[in-house]
Amino acid sequence: MTDLPLSFTPEVREALDAGRPVVALESTIITHGMPYPKNLEMARDVEAAIREAGAVPATIALMDGRIHIGLDDAALESLAQAQDVMKVSRADLAACLVTRRTGATTVAATMICSALAGIRVFATGGIGGVHRGVEDTMDISADLYELAATPVTVVSAGAKAILDLPRTFEYLETLGVPVIAVGQDVIPAFWSRDSGLPAPLRLDDPAQIAEAARMRRALGLPGGQLVVNPIPAEAEIPRAEIMPVVEQALADATAQGIAAKAVTPFLLDRIFELTEGRSLSANIALVLSNARLAARIAAEGA
Repeated sequence: MTDLPLSFTPEVREALDAGRPVVALESTIITHGMPYPKNLEMARDVEAAIREAGAVPATIALMDGRIHIGLDDAALESLAQAQDVMKVSRADLAACLVTRRTGATTVAATMICSALAGIRVFATGGIGGVHRGVEDTMDISADLYELAATPVTVVSAGAKAILDLPRTFEYLETLGVPVIAVGQDVIPAFWSRDSGLPAPLRLDDPAQIAEAARMRRALGLPGGQLVVNPIPAEAEIPRAEIMPVVEQALADATAQGIAAKAVTPFLLDRIFELTEGRSLSANIALVLSNARLAARIAAEGA
């Protein structure tokens, strides 16, 4: 580990050395998912929720040629206001480090960095997946491959609702990734509790979810597991209400020629506008809920 470009905050280092529960957090949601200062408020609130649930938060970002495992408050505020931040996934992680650019980690990059640091549980909002029109674009998120390769339990509210959800979860099945629903028998759809897709697995007890992760390691099975936790009911935007908005945002992206890594930030911004900010409030609620669940799973020794 000493040869790796990892920098730990004292809080995270002490927790890992003592075997206390640690939950990793991505940084793309800060730099590309929400405007300042809402992004900073959200980041602080999520870290506080993890601490209140008995674990230590470790927000991950790339700065000055180092992978930072945990950010102090000054670094968190600096990142929330940073400009020209790279959105880093598996393909460009090394290049971001050697060019010493500031990089925000996606789900895939956060999983890689978490595993390098010895962190086994990661909380996020929603994972990437198979994009609409994949038959023409071949646009499939690296998040799916990472879930099949890297042994981290990822707690999310499902895949982002802007994606082709049936193909996304079919592809995860093909890759052998366990998709575990919590508290219901259907897969949630980010802003909505019900995607209309049946959940392949259901485990409501954080201790069982942690035990399943340990069992996978004992069996020598590669990859992680995806925990899909529905957004709290009071914060939900029902699928019948949000999907016409998503369709409008997708049509706007096509009309403006938005492609590749720019698609998701554009769509989230456009949906924010079309819902008059309601999508952002829902996003914050689901991230907080996922963070609390991830802390409970980490506390059970995932």
